[in-house]
Amino acid sequence: MKIKIKKLHSDAIIPKYAHPGDAGMDLYTVEAFELKPGERKSIKLGIAMEIPSGYVGLIWDKSGLSHKYGLKTLGGVIDSIFRGEIQVGVINLSTEPIKFEKGHKIAQLLIQKVESVVLKEVDELSDSSRGDGGFGSTGK
Repeated sequence: MKIKIKKLHSDAIIPKYAHPGDAGMDLYTVEAFELKPGERKSIKLGIAMEIPSGYVGLIWDKSGLSHKYGLKTLGGVIDSIFRGEIQVGVINLSTEPIKFEKGHKIAQLLIQKVESVVLKEVDELSDSSRGDGGFGSTGK
């Protein structure tokens, strides 16, 4: 699959896979910033994309940034009909500030197929082995 991408900023870096077989492409910030503990920010990437109909772009954490530094992505759905600048919402869940320089990896992008469904309202749902057992219902 080929996806059209447009640089909106001269310093923007086109997303790329770090290794063959990776699921996600690295996304890079076009701005330097510091994120204080508990602070949220929308980070500009300086790019726009034309994701084909029937697909979606999903923004996920970089595992190293989330595990080592407490950086968590927020939201992260890029619909195929969106043509604006892609931004990554992030929050610092750690107790220390996190600094980023222009061109640093900030998140990763996965392109996946989307199934459109038709919902049908009913009075009852079929039984299942789990039933309505929710959070923690399977034990420790």
